[in-house]
Amino acid sequence: MFLVGDKIIYGENGVCTVEKIEPLAMSGAPKDKLYYHLTPLVGSGTYFTPVDSGAYMRPVMSREEAEALIDAMPGIAPAICNDNRFNHVDAFYKELFRLHSCEALVAIVKGLRSRMAERKTRSSRAEATMRRAKDMLHGELSVALGINIQDVESYIQERIGPI
Repeated sequence: MFLVGDKIIYGENGVCTVEKIEPLAMSGAPKDKLYYHLTPLVGSGTYFTPVDSGAYMRPVMSREEAEALIDAMPGIAPAICNDNRFNHVDAFYKELFRLHSCEALVAIVKGLRSRMAERKTRSSRAEATMRRAKDMLHGELSVALGINIQDVESYIQERIGPI
């Protein structure tokens, strides 16, 4: 069980802070069931999930794990979907997000950056997917490294160069 104040990865929502652990104060909600009240690092609002829900949750990686991931980034292959049908491309990226893996997020960013450079065009769908992957990746790295999320990209570039 996580504690109030913990920073965790919650499903495909990225880093969240556990603000409270208590029953929901909503009519019809069971008074004996505990819920995490989670605030996302990127975005707004609050997520409510039962403590025993089985939803994907894990602690944010350690500083050592973050630095090892950054060092490994040059060797992570880009995720490239060679199918141009929107539903197939969407399914391809959804599967990668479902892995809940920082390596998969790096692969998404590298693949989309490469694809957009090849085509010399920008797709709002590709940009939104890349932004989502970067927000999730940079959010976790910022917490693990103890730096602002806006400084993560420059930290990575100073350490290993552009990915």
